[in-house]
Amino acid sequence: MVDQPSVERTADDMVAEADTGARNPSAAWQAKLIIGTCIAWSVFQLYIASRIPGIVAQATGVSMFANIVAQARYVHLAFAIMLATLAFPLFSSSPRDRIPWYDWALVVLGVGACMYLVVFRFQIADRPGLWSPTDIAMSSIGMVVLMISVYRSLGLPLVIIASAFILFAFFGGYSEWARNITNYGGASLSKALGHYWMQTEGVFGVALGVSTSMIFLFVLFGALLDRAGGGNWFIKVAIALLGALRGGPAKASVLSSMMTGMISGSSIANTVTTGTFTIPLMKRIGFPAEKAGAVEVASSTNGQLTPPVMGAAAFLMVEYVNIPYIDVVKHAFLPAVISYIALLYIVHLESLKMGLKGLEKPGRKIGVLMIMILFLSGFIVLGALAFLMIGLRTILDPVMGESVYAAVAVIAVLYVFLVGVAARYPELEMDKDEDGPPVAPRLTPTLISGLYFSIPIFILVWNLMVRTDTLERLSPALSAFWATIFMIIIGLTHRPLKAMFRGQGVAAETVQGWKDFVQGLILGARNMIGIGVATGAAGIIVGTISLTGAHQVIGQVIETISGGNLIILLVLVAVLSLILGMGLPTTANYIVVSSLMAPVIVSVGAQAGLIVPLIAVHMFVFYFGILADDTPPVGLAAYAAAAISRGDPIKTGIQGFGYDIRTALLPFLFIFNTDLLLIDVTLPHAVLVFFIALIAMLLFAAATQGYFIAKSRWWESALLLVICFMLFRPGFFLDQISEKYASASGPAAITLMEGAPQGQEVRLTVTGPDFDTGKMRPTTVVVPAIPGDAMTALSDQGLTVMEEGGALLLEEPFPGTPHFETLGTEYDYYGDNPVTITQVQVENDRMPKELFFIPALILLAGVVMIQRPRATQAPF
Repeated sequence: MVDQPSVERTADDMVAEADTGARNPSAAWQAKLIIGTCIAWSVFQLYIASRIPGIVAQATGVSMFANIVAQARYVHLAFAIMLATLAFPLFSSSPRDRIPWYDWALVVLGVGACMYLVVFRFQIADRPGLWSPTDIAMSSIGMVVLMISVYRSLGLPLVIIASAFILFAFFGGYSEWARNITNYGGASLSKALGHYWMQTEGVFGVALGVSTSMIFLFVLFGALLDRAGGGNWFIKVAIALLGALRGGPAKASVLSSMMTGMISGSSIANTVTTGTFTIPLMKRIGFPAEKAGAVEVASSTNGQLTPPVMGAAAFLMVEYVNIPYIDVVKHAFLPAVISYIALLYIVHLESLKMGLKGLEKPGRKIGVLMIMILFLSGFIVLGALAFLMIGLRTILDPVMGESVYAAVAVIAVLYVFLVGVAARYPELEMDKDEDGPPVAPRLTPTLISGLYFSIPIFILVWNLMVRTDTLERLSPALSAFWATIFMIIIGLTHRPLKAMFRGQGVAAETVQGWKDFVQGLILGARNMIGIGVATGAAGIIVGTISLTGAHQVIGQVIETISGGNLIILLVLVAVLSLILGMGLPTTANYIVVSSLMAPVIVSVGAQAGLIVPLIAVHMFVFYFGILADDTPPVGLAAYAAAAISRGDPIKTGIQGFGYDIRTALLPFLFIFNTDLLLIDVTLPHAVLVFFIALIAMLLFAAATQGYFIAKSRWWESALLLVICFMLFRPGFFLDQISEKYASASGPAAITLMEGAPQGQEVRLTVTGPDFDTGKMRPTTVVVPAIPGDAMTALSDQGLTVMEEGGALLLEEPFPGTPHFETLGTEYDYYGDNPVTITQVQVENDRMPKELFFIPALILLAGVVMIQRPRATQAPF
């Protein structure tokens, strides 16, 4: 029998070492300093997120309050460096029960380098680019201490990557090959360090700005929710809902990890939070240790792909892709739901193969109908909730208007009512009888006993997504602020309110509420240490790219290896994203892979004729970056799960990646079929896409598991893969029997454009001498057609075309026009060879590609008929 307390300590140690800091000083004043710094950081972040600084500045006329917000990035990084130094031992041999002298020195140097930018901000502003020796000295100190902080809190991977880019900034100009590609001649010490530290182009760039204004609040919100009992409620509800099904604890692990992962900033913390309870349960019903850990790993890493937070990457995508937050959620929603439903199905197939049962459960059992409802719940329930929110806001709008007080009153009444109802039920306690069979709790009392925890989540989603004629959506930062404020209120009051409704003593519960609140502030700050320093270090990579154009070197290498083949290109980018993402927290992971790999797909893909929306490119690299969390040999989430399951971490990681193959398939699919990202689709089409994609993903899971209705023969698995491909990529088969595009060149190309319907996309293949290398290369851009007037359509895009000798010559686009970044800066318009439009393509009017769903479904029916007689047990 597993020693549960020992398992919990091992798991907590794993989180401490990876996420929150493993040092626990024996000296009371040192421990209090770390705790006090954590609380101060959380309070500071709440303060700058509120409107109080602006109100105070306006009322008093003192600009100090506004300046605090303006300089928040520097203070944010100072807190992160200080806590990284105090909470994480530098080496494995470093003392964990005290803070050594060299760490005190690093604290002073690191905080001093950050606060130098605050204290001397006016003097620095008077000498932009003309950095003094003191500026360079402080920049050098800051960079060194930052890299040390990254090493001690995150390990070597990010340090190595960032160091490589720093070396390129200083010495890249000495490589003739790199210089020919990037046209970069190198940078002096003053220029490079000033770029990295003294400006907002490097360390203190967009990534750290998003960490300061948004990510911290969402991490703090999750920490407060967990400390108040919300995380425990998620797990208990999942066990109550799914525990009695075949392989129930594993399915509950998937559902609870999805719910906690939506607001969690760490797959490791997610693994431990839910896995501490679900992994032992999985083992008790018959799952091997490695498979139990792998289910938890796959569930937890996928939580970082699930809206609305996506490990905080959603807010970075808003900045990098330059689209509204609501659009990021819309595009990420369908793949995440399909991926989780497929994981539930994989768990079900594993349970069938092993002949497992579920937990015992008092009362009514959940049948096949409930399973089908569960499969569709992610799509239907969330969609219905959105319409419910909008409808509710429409009803309340005449009464509430824009009054915050009326909204607060409604929420307060609802909260007190739900707490009063919850007080009628006992506190959430799971079966812990190690001698008897594990028992799943009943759903209704479990759900009701913590339903009030859903209110701050409702507030968060409401503010982020719901907009009416009189009420605009709030920014993500302000939405998280108000949700966090209400979460604080719940943490402080739900215990004493329950005690009052039950007629029990209130004092002890009030004290416990304050302890939960303080612990939430501490945990939120400690969870942010790695993210804070990681976003600063990731800013070095972004800064190097803006300074040198280093991503062009990577693009040149991948272009050479791929030879223009799109599939090889995407596979190379996927593998590099996996490698770059190893050992990095979600936010730093996304910053690194999006900065390095996304431009490669955009530029090299355009040369091969691949034109996809930028959000699809960023989602592609983000998916593979996140999969690094369960990819051996570095997969940290796999090590955390193995610490709980007592299984082999490498085998756990390999098995977890095996479960996640379905997730690895999705990015390739939505690159070639952007319908999966709900880009330019109607509601009926979106519903069709969901069901077809869901069926295809379930078939893919069945094929990779070798089990469908019965154990599959090899040719049956192969046939399931063919059916899956037909459902996911019906356009491939349509392309084999009908040309997708009508093509023309020269004057005929203008005629082809003028015959295209209004607004239809027209693909232009532009060929000319590369600005850096002088070699002729093609790229593809898209413009909307204007029937009968091709020149106007081109002019609207800033493209001036002249016909000369049967060729379409392109003049240099002006800055600010739509295609200036792709055409105006990449080609030499004044060389010996002109830039020309060599080909125009307009999509042909063809039969609907969805017709190929019919033969696919007929084949599926055939597989069902073949396997049905071989079934040896009930499917559910």
